[in-house]
Amino acid sequence: MKLSKLFDHFAISVERKLNRRKNSNKFVHDGTWFVRAECTHPSENTDGEIEPCDLVLRHTFRSLEAATKVATKVWLKGEINSELWSDIEWARRWREGGRSNTKLYFSAHKKQQQRKEKAMMTLRPYQRDCVSAVNEGWKDFTKQLLVVPTGGGKTIIFAKLAKHVLPKRTLILAHRDELVRQAVDKIDQATGMWATVEKGKKHANRDAAIVVGSVQTMVNRLDEWDRDHFSLIVADEAHHAISDSWQTVLTHFDANVLGVTATPDRGDKKNLGQYFENVAHEVHLRDLIGDGYLSPIKIKAVPIELDISNVASVAGDYHVGQLAASITPYLRACAEAIREHAAGRKTLVFLPLVSTSEEFARIAQSLGLKAEHVCGTSVDRRRILKNFGRGDTHLLSNAMLLTEGYDCPTIDCVCVLRPTKSRALFAQMVGRGTRIAEGKDNLMVLDFLWQHERHDLVRPANLIAESREVADIMTKESFAGGDELVDLFELEGNAKEQREASLRRAIAENRKRKTKLMDAMEFSLGLHDVSLAEYEPTMGWEMKAITEGQAKILKQYGIDTDTVMSRGHASAMIDKIITRSRIGMATPKQMFWLRRLNYPNPEQATLEDAKRFLTKQWGVKK
Repeated sequence: MKLSKLFDHFAISVERKLNRRKNSNKFVHDGTWFVRAECTHPSENTDGEIEPCDLVLRHTFRSLEAATKVATKVWLKGEINSELWSDIEWARRWREGGRSNTKLYFSAHKKQQQRKEKAMMTLRPYQRDCVSAVNEGWKDFTKQLLVVPTGGGKTIIFAKLAKHVLPKRTLILAHRDELVRQAVDKIDQATGMWATVEKGKKHANRDAAIVVGSVQTMVNRLDEWDRDHFSLIVADEAHHAISDSWQTVLTHFDANVLGVTATPDRGDKKNLGQYFENVAHEVHLRDLIGDGYLSPIKIKAVPIELDISNVASVAGDYHVGQLAASITPYLRACAEAIREHAAGRKTLVFLPLVSTSEEFARIAQSLGLKAEHVCGTSVDRRRILKNFGRGDTHLLSNAMLLTEGYDCPTIDCVCVLRPTKSRALFAQMVGRGTRIAEGKDNLMVLDFLWQHERHDLVRPANLIAESREVADIMTKESFAGGDELVDLFELEGNAKEQREASLRRAIAENRKRKTKLMDAMEFSLGLHDVSLAEYEPTMGWEMKAITEGQAKILKQYGIDTDTVMSRGHASAMIDKIITRSRIGMATPKQMFWLRRLNYPNPEQATLEDAKRFLTKQWGVKK
């Protein structure tokens, strides 16, 4: 029979047979060899996890040549008498004895591999940019950060990066079962390679090219892994990477580290900058929505005041117990708002505690909504999620269970009743509804009138606003819009105009100075780039002083280097200048004079337009 008909995947290896020494924990090769087939059943177990199976030939071989001959025959023909194989659990003695001396290893059956290659995921343009930027960044850095919004396919990106480092090995670290399973599945889809798992009772094959490991498991098994075993470590959901347990694992290995996270704000980046050295590439939510990869986001401002001004902070975020107590009196009003504004939509609700989520579901049901609650201990969790996915349930409430690793593209309303100071966490919650689906026009995010003392609560505006000031203007404008749904990017455009006007007034005095150099903020605002005008360094290298080389370039283009804050700011300025130069746009020095001579929209002028205008005005080329 053909193994390829029985299993989704199989790989053949020839391994030494190890026996324990008498009265010793050490293992030695007894001179014989066996042939192993690592297989994967096409069926799934009750936990929804792909079930691996090991087949070992019933007899051993006295020589490596004999074992290799049989393994090669199986590999080429894919045929073997099933009676010659026996199902076994991986032998513990094999794991404890160290790496096996594998002489022959194949990633999959040839015919099956060809089918997989045809079906492999093709990288989108921005994903290719991510892979290129990370690979380029390794020339100067060993710890890089990659920012990709939820739904942007980050797992596919680091799967491709893992393939690029072959034959060296990759470790992918995750902290939740859902992320471990998701990584294994997407790596298989994207590259055709089968990753082995180090989690709980499962021990990864030490010869595997890719290992997906649970942080909780890895931190207790580091003594089983050599420091140089991996060449690349990927920290999935990298905002956890600065915690003690993650750092214990990351610092154990001598490897390049790539952290992948979704939409961190400046505060998040500064924290991550304590460990990571460089942001290799950042994919923006607006670009993925604009290119049709993610769903448009609409904001519905709900004028219900929720007072959390007395809630304390713990470890940088709100105390969940106090949040639950503060929000509970408003649960019915919030459920009524969902019934009024989200009728006909599939709504996912996040709350502080499991008990709060249970109460909210009961209230929603009493109001006639088809609602359910789900948590990690729900006995019928799979049924609940399935019912919600196919539309039998219209509202699903949870605490923190579904923030990561949960995909249901048809969700078109998200209600965050678990306020947070973390932009990454807020982005994860809203991100459950940003995927596109047939018949889905947009994602509606319900936003309430939160009463709080400090300006650190994350709101929908913070998903795209690159400064707190712009986000505050957007939030204020959303509540002034009445009952209409407001597009998130329209809000940002209006808010940027207001913020830009404010900053222009702040630099009005600078124009009165007798100088022929352009202020860095004036240049940024001339391009309508508020984020560049309010640049703040995050990584360590960005905070260093401007270099002599950077100063020379900026002065050459007419920028006042005294107004450039840091090395990172200078780098961002130069990138912007060089990009404009490559497409033939006016230089900063030309823009300086065009603006003073009242040329309309000087940022849109080409190099030649500027030359002609200035020559006509002054008789010389500026």
